[in-house]
Amino acid sequence: MTFAAIIFASLAAIAMRGIQLGTFNLNIKNSVEFFSGYIQIQEKSYLDNPTLNASFNDNNEIDNALKTAPGVINYSPRIYADGLICFKNNSSGVSIMGIEPGMEKNVTTFIENINRGKFFDSDSSNEIVVGSKLMDNLDANIGDEIILLSQSYNGMLGNQKYKITGTVRLGAQEMESGVVFMGIRSAQSLLGMGNRVSVIAVKAHDIEHLKAIKDALTEKIHNPGLSVLLWNEVNPEMQQQINLSNVRGILFNGILIVIVAFGILNTVLMSVTERFREFGVVLAIGMPQVKLTYLIYIETFFITILGLLFGNLLGYIVNYYFVIHPIVFGGELKKLYEMYHYLPLAQSSVQLSIFINVSLSLIVISLLSCIYPAYKVYKLEPLKGIRHT
Repeated sequence: MTFAAIIFASLAAIAMRGIQLGTFNLNIKNSVEFFSGYIQIQEKSYLDNPTLNASFNDNNEIDNALKTAPGVINYSPRIYADGLICFKNNSSGVSIMGIEPGMEKNVTTFIENINRGKFFDSDSSNEIVVGSKLMDNLDANIGDEIILLSQSYNGMLGNQKYKITGTVRLGAQEMESGVVFMGIRSAQSLLGMGNRVSVIAVKAHDIEHLKAIKDALTEKIHNPGLSVLLWNEVNPEMQQQINLSNVRGILFNGILIVIVAFGILNTVLMSVTERFREFGVVLAIGMPQVKLTYLIYIETFFITILGLLFGNLLGYIVNYYFVIHPIVFGGELKKLYEMYHYLPLAQSSVQLSIFINVSLSLIVISLLSCIYPAYKVYKLEPLKGIRHT
């Protein structure tokens, strides 16, 4: 029974933890590739005070660092600013994002979410793409000309006419109702920024090695005024959501392991009680009670190790299957996930840390479950043991 309990607990804990972490990694990858990028290069004060004054010159040193850093796939400079968009009698406050579309599509995927019209091709044309909700609020159509006003880098008020070429869905109402995408050269011209940019978004090979990529970029970029930030430093809210879900998953696994611990306690205690007569005999012929307590721990330890071998093997098979064949959600749940740009999938993971953590937890909880049965054996008197029925 102990052997079966260990197999079940390790299989269930590994499978649940694998699906949780695998889905986390899948959605983190999808989220950072959709908009923010894996890594961002910013001026040190930009994260706390994102203004045009906290911009920097995109020079050859930064480009060379990004091209030679191991693990970097592509990168794209961006400009962020605030402005006012006007069309006929309608106006709205907006966030302006200047991008180089040819570079941006190799870093993020939001360009693919055009739902009307098309994305502009040139980074210097007077063409813009707006959020789908913003288009409705302005009562405008594809091809209409709007006026965009914004305070420039030098404090002057810049304004220019632009033509709407398309609308984009971003999964968040506040973004869809207040974002304007334009070419980075057009944005630099409107804002009087010269060659300055707000951030550089970077795409990397994988999530697991981002710290090493960050360190390499920090070493190569010799500008002390710049920071290299990971996705979770740029978007701490998403990290907090993941941490909360992670705690829930750990608590659920903890409850499972505690339930199994009571099962182990019950079976070990039953096994010990059934052998009180044998223990009484060996105590009577001179065996120290401490060695009998060692016996209980050794038996439980080896049963646990054997159960973990089978449980880990089955857990790896289950997790690997769901890595290759993710669970696909359908119906309303699929629409809800897609609305917030989460993939409607549940994928597992075969990270080594999953198996190590579950195995260590079960070994510890199994040995702790032996404390009371071992105590009963330690206090057993030879005569009472022999007479036990």
